[in-house]
Amino acid sequence: MSRTTLIIVAHPDDEVLGCGGTMAMHVNKGDEVHVIFMADGVSSRRNKKIFIDEINKRKQSAIESCLILGVQKPQFLGLPDNQMDKCTILEITQKLENLINKIKPEVIYTHHSKDLNIDHQLTHQAVMTACRPQPNSFVSEIYSFEIPSSTGWGSVSIENTFTPNTFVDITKVLEKKMNALLCYKDELRDFPHFRSSKGVEVLAIYRGVSVGLECAEAFQLERKVSRNV
Repeated sequence: MSRTTLIIVAHPDDEVLGCGGTMAMHVNKGDEVHVIFMADGVSSRRNKKIFIDEINKRKQSAIESCLILGVQKPQFLGLPDNQMDKCTILEITQKLENLINKIKPEVIYTHHSKDLNIDHQLTHQAVMTACRPQPNSFVSEIYSFEIPSSTGWGSVSIENTFTPNTFVDITKVLEKKMNALLCYKDELRDFPHFRSSKGVEVLAIYRGVSVGLECAEAFQLERKVSRNV
């Protein structure tokens, strides 16, 4: 039975880095997969005279990435890049909640709550707030993922640790994930940077062999509600 799945990320490229293989696996199963981008991903670091072109270029990269993965055309909320904290959590949540109510996903994937990046943190908080448990809620599962060069780069503590307890075998779709990642070639760095093509592939292998698979993506289960068991 197909399920509607929603990926909610801060910036274009986070979707591929965090769960690109899992997105492809959902599509292969016949699920309808949607993506929401909260912020543009570039405006905080570009000359204001040229960042509009950069924003449009990043959007086009996101659209091309989604085409490769076989998911629905993405939606963009256009919040300020790396400055989402300038908006109130109420404003962010309301914008997101409106789209969630239209899409009605059963499964949601988003950022880990303790990522170093402030936009990642606020995206997670907005997702959990918008999807707070309510009678007859359509959201039954929420997972958080890791982002190379953000997850695990903060201060070391047990509370900040990404602790995966769910793993998806992406061995058969790793090549598709890597092809989608190339849509964001301007965002990739040279190895041994964590956000290099090789770094992303090594992480997939590491997560795979840790649970007896060739390649995997790792997730932390935030909530799962089973109905009609």
